[in-house]
Amino acid sequence: MQRRRRPARVLVIPGDGVGPEVVEAALRVLRAASTRCGAWIETRTAPAGDAAAKRLGSPLPPETRRLAEHWADAILKGPVGETAAEVVIPLRRIAGAYANIRPARSLPGVEPVKPIDLVIVRENLEGLYSGIEWEVPGAAFAVKVATEAETRRVARTAAEYASRRRRRVTIVDKSNVLRRVDGLFRRAAMDEIKKLYPGIEVDAMYVDAAAMEMVRNPMRFDVVLTMNQYGDILSDLAAQVAGGLGLAPSANIGEGKALFEPVHGAAWDIAGKGVANPTAMILSAALMLDWLGYGEAASAVERAVEETLARGEKTPDLGGGLTTMEYAERVADRVSCTGGAGGW
Repeated sequence: MQRRRRPARVLVIPGDGVGPEVVEAALRVLRAASTRCGAWIETRTAPAGDAAAKRLGSPLPPETRRLAEHWADAILKGPVGETAAEVVIPLRRIAGAYANIRPARSLPGVEPVKPIDLVIVRENLEGLYSGIEWEVPGAAFAVKVATEAETRRVARTAAEYASRRRRRVTIVDKSNVLRRVDGLFRRAAMDEIKKLYPGIEVDAMYVDAAAMEMVRNPMRFDVVLTMNQYGDILSDLAAQVAGGLGLAPSANIGEGKALFEPVHGAAWDIAGKGVANPTAMILSAALMLDWLGYGEAASAVERAVEETLARGEKTPDLGGGLTTMEYAERVADRVSCTGGAGGW
């Protein structure tokens, strides 16, 4: 890794519900990674979400947007509540986040539905989530978009991930019904991978068959490349197979900026009780460290999470008795690197 001329700038958005709690836990672990692994990070905190809307009149206040656009290299965001779409979609567009990366894997000490180890690479700017909707009396419409340029770009990302794993990409779509839009996605993605990555095995499945197979035989998958809405649904399914949404991190990757967040929501029912599972938030921070170029620190955080869970030190949702911050402290204590000190 080349030495940075300045620290990586991370905009921290605590969010709503359990968001501030799990973000605080992740920051505790990030401080350990910074101190022991040479991860040089500068953070600023800014509001967004339901609480920001009530207090400041906007779920994504102008100052938060300014910092995201002009200051941050990466954004580390906790879950938000009812205003999620008004926060997440603009932040993804600010980051130019064309690929949503959602790993799902079995972790030590957590019983999965079935053993699983896959990565879902989801096209993040098009599909049915393009925001092209309108309504007339008695009917509503939405436009699904797929362009060859965006499909090829996200296909390259999926192939890159596969090249570091088991070298297989499965393209998931519904091209037997949506012959034009899903058909373009399948054709362009398969062509791009076969042309540029001849060492990667590539196949395709319809989304309903893929959902069934992900429950029946999840180890059949390595990297799943799919469209926006399908990826949204399948990643929740895969997370539950692995043991629950509290374990599921995600990354929204752009060309020069990225957004990292847990897959789960604000969980208002347990907010403020100190029992939220911060694993997904901590693993999202690990994805961020890796993207920023601090691969050793990212691996150290992942190992620390695995060792903590393997020892049976868990939050109540996983059958343990640790509070959110007790769990974070155990993880932070186990972060260990051979690299030099960083900064915060």
